Amino acid sequence: MTVKQRFITIALCSLATILTRFLPFLIFSPARPTPKYIQFLGKALPSAIFAMLFVYCLRNVTIIGGSHGIPELISILIIVAVHLKKRNMLLSIAVGTVCYMLLVQFVF
Repeated sequence: MTVKQRFITIALCSLATILTRFLPFLIFSPARPTPKYIQFLGKALPSAIFAMLFVYCLRNVTIIGGSHGIPELISILIIVAVHLKKRNMLLSIAVGTVCYMLLVQFVF
């Protein structure tokens, strides 16, 4: 890539990021009520995304070979326990990820 191409690529990525961050605030002003379908998407999409993430993360787990899915199961149980206790999604994900990595690197 030439310097000009790099500059154009960085500029376009920056513009796309800025647009995706500010466009909702420009489209949905505080003076007007937010449409019902946007409110529905705001409530439904987080659960759908985490369901897809769950399926994606466990798609290659096999209970017949290797560690039999034990690190994954332990991490899932810890994620559920932390989330039920603290009700903080980011904390739950972080603790589960660290737990899984420690189990895979040092135990299994």
